Amino acid sequence: MIRTIPRLWLVLDIAGSALGLLVTLPVSFAFAAGTLSRWIPDGPLSLGLALLVAVIVWGAAAISRLAPAPALIVAWIGALLQMACGFSPGAYDLAILVVLFATSAWGSLRVLWLGGASALGGGVIAGFYLSLMNEPTLIQDAATGLRVAVVAGLIGAVSVLTLVMAWVAGLLWRLVLHGRRTREAQVRAEAVATAEQERVRIARDMHDVVAHSLAVVIAQSDGARYAAAADPAQAVSALTTIGQTARAALSDVRLLLAQLRHREGEGPQPTLADLEALYAQVRAAGVEPRVTVDPMPPGEPPASIQLAVYRILQEALTNAIRHGDGDVDVRLSWHHDRVDLVVRNTVPPTPRHGSLEQGHGLIGMRERAQLVGGSFAAGHADDAFLVRATLPVVPVTA
Repeated sequence: MIRTIPRLWLVLDIAGSALGLLVTLPVSFAFAAGTLSRWIPDGPLSLGLALLVAVIVWGAAAISRLAPAPALIVAWIGALLQMACGFSPGAYDLAILVVLFATSAWGSLRVLWLGGASALGGGVIAGFYLSLMNEPTLIQDAATGLRVAVVAGLIGAVSVLTLVMAWVAGLLWRLVLHGRRTREAQVRAEAVATAEQERVRIARDMHDVVAHSLAVVIAQSDGARYAAAADPAQAVSALTTIGQTARAALSDVRLLLAQLRHREGEGPQPTLADLEALYAQVRAAGVEPRVTVDPMPPGEPPASIQLAVYRILQEALTNAIRHGDGDVDVRLSWHHDRVDLVVRNTVPPTPRHGSLEQGHGLIGMRERAQLVGGSFAAGHADDAFLVRATLPVVPVTA
């Protein structure tokens, strides 16, 4: 019944309706041809009733945006009072058009159709009312009855057309508002989706960098602790590797945090050329990656494929360091349309650090493959853990 609207709009509606009353009421009196009502003699009573009708219909216009349904009811009361008093249509009746516009623009679905029915019904009633008012002799015989009917039909058609046009204008504005809200909702949804994708990307990168670096640091620190007494030089070498790995991880984390805080674009991403450094870190952690590349890449793969291969290998090797038992086999097969990646490492019968299948690393590897349109699978195979990924590669033209 009552909508929530900004106070400014309510003030403007009331002020506009008051202005409309002040402008249209003198015009209505000026064009009344000296007679306000056909049934009430001119005088204070007719003037008061005409003023009351004008105030009612413009009052309905003042609240039409705030409460379209009550405004429609009030407008009908004013129109019926106008016909009951025998007043001719006046300029103040423009307020009815404002009310019909509001019912279709801001009313509920029921009020929308009630406004349309009011436009049709009110136009027909107004046509018959005007034809009777303009026919002094009323209906005395068949000829005058036919004339009254024809005049009523013409006036009714004009009245219906006028009222329906106001209602249709409000309906069009309703569609404009609906389209605007839809676009705003779409923009908000796209912004949320973009932010979520960025958050997931940064979380994925953060996990890849931190998990791998910490796995190397833990492995090196364990080795350094055991080697400290027997071989101090090896302990120093392990500590050097820990420092280098930690500094590289800190640099990557700072880059990711800068992207998160300042919405910067993606920084430099690892490529296939960085795989040797990755293998060296894994060797420093005590795990020997046996790498086979067959066939070799036919050209320069897309950057997105290089990044996906690097991150999947990084996470698979990190899992091998944390959960594996012994060395790890890595195989890359570069075909003209795809690259097949397989990482296999043996695992002890009892997991070292919980279930491998439930970690964030597998989720990240699967997302990496899906982002470039590839497939991913991982799981236990006998006494080993197997990671398989197939990534599509755009054919390289000669």
